[in-house]
Amino acid sequence: MATFFQRLFSAIFFLFKHKYLLIASIISLAFVALLIGKIYQDWDDHPSRGAIAIKDGAFGESFSTPVYLDQGWSESDSMWFYNTTQGSALIPYDFFVVLEQEASEQKINSANNMDRYRYLAQEASFFNPDAFPVGFTKETYQGKDYMGYTCAACHTSQLNFTKGDTTTAIRIDGGPAMADMVGFLHDLEKSMQATLQQADKKQRFIKSVLARDNDYSTADDVISSLEQWTKTIRLYNTVNHSHIKYGYARLDAFGRIYNRVLQHMINKNQLAHAMRLVTSAAGKRILNDAEIDKVLDGVGENIIVDKQFALVMERLVSKDNGYPGLNQRDLLRVRNQVFNEPDAPVSYPFLWDIAQSDYVQWNGVANNSGVGPLGRNAGEVIGVFAILDWTSHKPDGFSLSATLTGQKKKNEIIDFKSSADLVNLKRLESHLKSLKSPQWPEAILGEIDKKKAGRGQLIYAQYCQSCHEVIDRNNYDRIVIAQMTELEFIGTDTAAAINAVAYKGKSGNLKHTVQSTDVGDLIIAEDAPVVQILTSATKGVIATPDADKWFLRRWLDRIYTIATAFFENNIANTIKSGNYKADTTAQPYNSLVAYKGRSLNGIWATAPYLHNGSVPTMYDLLLPKKRDGDPESGLYRPDSFYVGSREFDATKMGFRSEGYDGFKFKTHRVGDMNGGHEYGAGRTPQMNGTQLPALTPEQRWDLIEYIKTL
Repeated sequence: MATFFQRLFSAIFFLFKHKYLLIASIISLAFVALLIGKIYQDWDDHPSRGAIAIKDGAFGESFSTPVYLDQGWSESDSMWFYNTTQGSALIPYDFFVVLEQEASEQKINSANNMDRYRYLAQEASFFNPDAFPVGFTKETYQGKDYMGYTCAACHTSQLNFTKGDTTTAIRIDGGPAMADMVGFLHDLEKSMQATLQQADKKQRFIKSVLARDNDYSTADDVISSLEQWTKTIRLYNTVNHSHIKYGYARLDAFGRIYNRVLQHMINKNQLAHAMRLVTSAAGKRILNDAEIDKVLDGVGENIIVDKQFALVMERLVSKDNGYPGLNQRDLLRVRNQVFNEPDAPVSYPFLWDIAQSDYVQWNGVANNSGVGPLGRNAGEVIGVFAILDWTSHKPDGFSLSATLTGQKKKNEIIDFKSSADLVNLKRLESHLKSLKSPQWPEAILGEIDKKKAGRGQLIYAQYCQSCHEVIDRNNYDRIVIAQMTELEFIGTDTAAAINAVAYKGKSGNLKHTVQSTDVGDLIIAEDAPVVQILTSATKGVIATPDADKWFLRRWLDRIYTIATAFFENNIANTIKSGNYKADTTAQPYNSLVAYKGRSLNGIWATAPYLHNGSVPTMYDLLLPKKRDGDPESGLYRPDSFYVGSREFDATKMGFRSEGYDGFKFKTHRVGDMNGGHEYGAGRTPQMNGTQLPALTPEQRWDLIEYIKTL
């Protein structure tokens, strides 16, 4: 062994002495690693891409093995996308494999149960040995295995089309999921709690976990871990409770990402101060100083990890040993003082053309140039359950993360160690470059009427194209330009855009650090916009090497990841296009209070419509929102409809929205509203201010026929 290390250090010294050989060796190692990765990526080429038939699924839907359209991906391309970890770790892997449903002995991961949440069931394959649904995979971190989400969980869709007695299911790679993530997470908590409380269920669970002979060796270890992970899931569900019910096909991802960052950045003093400001409806404090001190006893001074925050929540509701014993309403008052209610759910965006877009996200918050995609994806995996092993310590030499987050002169600095897999995030982003939008399958959904589509093209050019450019899906060098429109012009639900800018929280150790914006540098206050805190936190995560790799490899990976993010990215750093309020020194995030228009290729497969999923079909989107004074006999967008069915309406272009017991979407509250974007109804002016007349019924159908061709 000594001889091995002597030779290793001799080789390293020789390479450093001959710097050109060092550079050549690094390039060679990187090339070999990429080659091995590509070969490995092609190993899982399941002929049906793992897709399986479902009998007697949710809402009475049954379908045969789904088919795929030509979107530029092979079988192995899809399978790699479905199963490649990004660093998400929701619960221990062994737990998810064996966990039973709350009220039965059936596994929570059974195909029909996961279909209830509209996750796409799969059969076992090379990358998916335990038959998890699309987008659920294994993450290994610090020697332990976890189940977590991949990008595909939220960005793979399916539509079913029935003609006569035959139902054909079509899987759409990169399409917006129909998933009910919130329902799944609440049921996951209930299943875990039932396992702890029911003796027979607990014993089956312990036996099954130990039989896997993986991360647990004793029954006590299993139960102790289950208790802690149950508290962690309960903490997440409590922090993210919302009066707006999301239902299927949407999620307030930004609100939840914001809350995860706030939870891990706030320090003990700031949390205590926030608790002192919590008042009842009558304006009286609900927690006294003694109760706050008791609740926070033993909590870390500068970083409060999941385990400790779960303990804080547990103490707040406990009536034993002098704890305050808060009811659910008062607990949410504490939540509201520390966190922000995620009450602006949006549809899961489709992913084709995302790598070719200049700005992404519904409000255009993410600049896609340079390392922008890496920061965007790092923020996303923070939100979907990356393990955030952030710690606080005295400065002990140079720290890239401390430098990038402005902490160099702090008495304590935050180490942003996490399970986020930046190499895979970069590879996934590159992988999406070859994904194309799905084309209307005439052999399944019916032939496109070319004459109607020709007339519809002229209508599209007049009514739609100024915001939704027409692009060539086969052009590898295409660039998709986001056209931003401010809220007062577009008139759609305001919650998502306003929350992104208005939500604030405690900045923890980032207090009084400096952050750059497009209009100048600013100092982060103690109570700061969460967008600032998230920006700094993602910089810290990006700058922190992977803890699961040995020293040389993790730094080579980091160099590769950041360098290729710059040199492989063809998107220029440009200003936004469109009609929006510009950022100013007084309002540095003005431009985010807007929504983005993008190309509509493949839009036929992405219902429900508008950013918050409040309009069920494309036909309905071309109708006006009914307002006071409108005649009762007119045609209007539905103010309520059902969501959850995958049965496709090829005429109106959307999913079945009535006649079954799905989630009832009501459009009367902020967060759910279905007004605005009424160009086809003659109520929303074009970007140049021109007011076009409402489309006739014939024009609406012509326009829909043309949209099928995109």
